[in-house]
Amino acid sequence: MMEVEKSVSEKFDPLSDLPDELDNHRVILEEDEEGKEGGQGELAPPMLPKDGTGVHHPHGRIIKKAKRPSKANSFSEDGAQPTSGLNNLNRAAKNLRRSRNAMGRGLPKKGGAGGKGTWGKLGDEMELPWVDPNDPNYDSDTQEGEDRNHVKLKPVAPEMAEDDIRKTVEPLILEYFENGDFEEVLFSLEEMLQNLGSRRWMVVSLAIELAMDHKPSHREMTSRLMSELYLKVVSQRDIGKAFDHLLRQIEDLILDTPDAPVILGNFMARAIADDCIPPKFLKSYKGHVEEPEAKKALCRADTLLSMKHGMVRLDNVWGVGGGIKPVKYLVKQIVLLLKEYLCSCDIAEASRCLADLEVPHFHHELVYEAVVMVIESMHEKTEEAMCKLLQSLFRSFVITIDQMRAGFQRVYEEMGEISLDVPAAYLILERWVIRCRQAGIINDEIVRKMPSRGRKRFVSEGDGGLIKDFSAW
Repeated sequence: MMEVEKSVSEKFDPLSDLPDELDNHRVILEEDEEGKEGGQGELAPPMLPKDGTGVHHPHGRIIKKAKRPSKANSFSEDGAQPTSGLNNLNRAAKNLRRSRNAMGRGLPKKGGAGGKGTWGKLGDEMELPWVDPNDPNYDSDTQEGEDRNHVKLKPVAPEMAEDDIRKTVEPLILEYFENGDFEEVLFSLEEMLQNLGSRRWMVVSLAIELAMDHKPSHREMTSRLMSELYLKVVSQRDIGKAFDHLLRQIEDLILDTPDAPVILGNFMARAIADDCIPPKFLKSYKGHVEEPEAKKALCRADTLLSMKHGMVRLDNVWGVGGGIKPVKYLVKQIVLLLKEYLCSCDIAEASRCLADLEVPHFHHELVYEAVVMVIESMHEKTEEAMCKLLQSLFRSFVITIDQMRAGFQRVYEEMGEISLDVPAAYLILERWVIRCRQAGIINDEIVRKMPSRGRKRFVSEGDGGLIKDFSAW
């Protein structure tokens, strides 16, 4: 407090150093004007004062000491006579607050703090002796000991409403789905942790709700985010409260996500495997749940935890990400997808299965397998069905022109081996490429690169019986 008062006084009193300089200053008296005139330009010899209080200066000047009144000069006692130095002073002159120094400037004595009834020096108002402890502005920092701990100031953070938390947390989760940076989410939530208050559980609840509407890879990211936020932003009680809230809202979640019970059960099992909630959390619901969909979610989680090596397998409960899946597995899934499509001709289902694989960089494999199936089937209906599928995927921008070009190019490069199994491969390929060009799937560049089977023939007699290679393209 003293340091604060000092800084305030220094800020509002720029002349605070001046009295110190005046305290160390000496008042030097020069020669009398009469001596200067009598000497006509010559220095007069130094003269001592009549009362003998003068002091000789080495340079011939006299330093005169200021006279201080003593108790002997006081008029308070009867019969006391003033000294010779105060003979000419009356009571009014004695009580003057001006300095009695003959060479003074008429300023108040002691900087204004000369006695009773004065305002005091500059800065004295900061040290008022009549501070009332009951005053609302009373600062207890000036006290010492136990009284100092009576008043404690704590920052107050207003708790956010549910709508405000939803508006703040949802953009963070959606951005996390795009960049996968959980540290940014953790840092943002830690900044607003005090404002979340008792509604920290809404962070987990909102993350799971958003993950239900996204791909399995985003659900995997949500499970990892939940594990990272554990004991940093949310506690076990918060995670359990979030799952309890979702179980109570399972009917509303099914309207948007028909597989909500299965997804919620997977999340619960994964949270238990990650040690975010204890296994007894599931057992506590036994015999207390009447909703059939909620029972389905709890049974799903219990089944995943009860299977052999369940804790280890739960690491891949959402499947393996598209970029991590082995190539043989992807090829097998694409071939199975095309075979199911030829049986059902359901373009929407085929598009959904292709999107679930999450391998947009590997879509050229679907084009390659589709062309090979058309050549091997040697049936016009297969050509028509495959053309419709590729046309739908191309127009919906699921398969790009680059992936389409790469798929056809792979077929062109392997036509020599394909023709060994299918002798009419070149004729079927030519008919298929023309169909695709008419459907707008490929451009003229891909058509021009289409190979044709080389034929050897004897030319006319005028050519000398030479054998020439002929290519129609």
